[in-house]
Amino acid sequence: MKKMTKKSLAIALTGAMCLALVGCGGGEKKETKAAETTAETTAETGGETTAAAEGAVDLNALSLEELTEKAKAEGHVESVGMPNEWADWGSLWTAMSETYGLTHNDTDMSSSEELQMFAAEGENGTKDMGDVGYGFAGQAVSEDLVQGYKTSYWDSVPDWAKGEDGKWMVAYTGVTTFLVNTDQVENVPTSWQDIREGDYKVALGPLTGGNAQGAFIASAYAFGGDMNNLEPAFEFWTEMAEAGRINTLDITQANFESGEISVGIVWSFQGIPYSKNISQYAMKAVVPSDGCLQNGYASVINKYAPHPHAAALTREVMFSDEGQTYLALAGAMPTREDFEIAEEYADQVISKEDIADAVLISDAEAYSAACETAKTRWEEEIAPLLVQ
Repeated sequence: MKKMTKKSLAIALTGAMCLALVGCGGGEKKETKAAETTAETTAETGGETTAAAEGAVDLNALSLEELTEKAKAEGHVESVGMPNEWADWGSLWTAMSETYGLTHNDTDMSSSEELQMFAAEGENGTKDMGDVGYGFAGQAVSEDLVQGYKTSYWDSVPDWAKGEDGKWMVAYTGVTTFLVNTDQVENVPTSWQDIREGDYKVALGPLTGGNAQGAFIASAYAFGGDMNNLEPAFEFWTEMAEAGRINTLDITQANFESGEISVGIVWSFQGIPYSKNISQYAMKAVVPSDGCLQNGYASVINKYAPHPHAAALTREVMFSDEGQTYLALAGAMPTREDFEIAEEYADQVISKEDIADAVLISDAEAYSAACETAKTRWEEEIAPLLVQ
């Protein structure tokens, strides 16, 4: 993928913006496009002593110029859970390569798996940064797995979207979206009620991941519940399970491409890139008119990142006008309060008016508790009903 200019950004995304906003007015991440292995990177750098071996560095003490120079010297960033297709991270990685000379590799995994890897590797960390569901941000801090970097855009990021000292920062949010294969589905659902009354078989991914947890909680709002009352969601998904209408496949682009998922619940920043990339089927992304969450994923930097400066610089670019534009054009809502999309792209992105009725998740602790309840009770009550 070539680095996108403003003009090429518009051309590339025009055909992708099929999102139907009808009332709001990951699949967990599994695929990856690996660019380079960690072993190859270590060989190229001559086995230099890394920050992981020395302990966490104070990234916030550096000027942006100092950070940039150190990042260029490291020459590589190793991510987890940040594949090209998710929120169009591919454009960000291309920008990091062409602007700063950084090579990149991603190992895709769920939010819980990302933090498990940070914890398991400890001081021998091989990964620099990850992108975890909002409900996992508190865990990353409480388990002392991450280090802080506040970026030069810190003051323009709302308080709910950042942790103390920048130990996590939410660069973007997305809204609940139905991604539908219209070659397989004649009547496209536009609400959770449509799904309940229809015969659709629906995939939402494993409940250990942020995508499925968000979809589950969104369904609670659709049927009269909320984060503190998930009973309507358990009733709905129990009905779906008993009727054999839950597709247990993960929400990956490959599973949509294969035709094995006809209706999936994803975030808008998945639905737009997926619909752009899938050519063998006609895909339509629809924001439901009921039960629509607006929720984000948090950037985290491993406490023992082997390339901490490169990770911090990546976050810096993520919050820049360029990075926020990539996210907006991929179906996400940038979190910087002072960011405005260029006029030439205004008709290609989801506007605030379009999602005025979406429920913004801004309490990480409460959301984390709801996600844990959803995961635990799903395993106990719904998973035993699934036969696929």
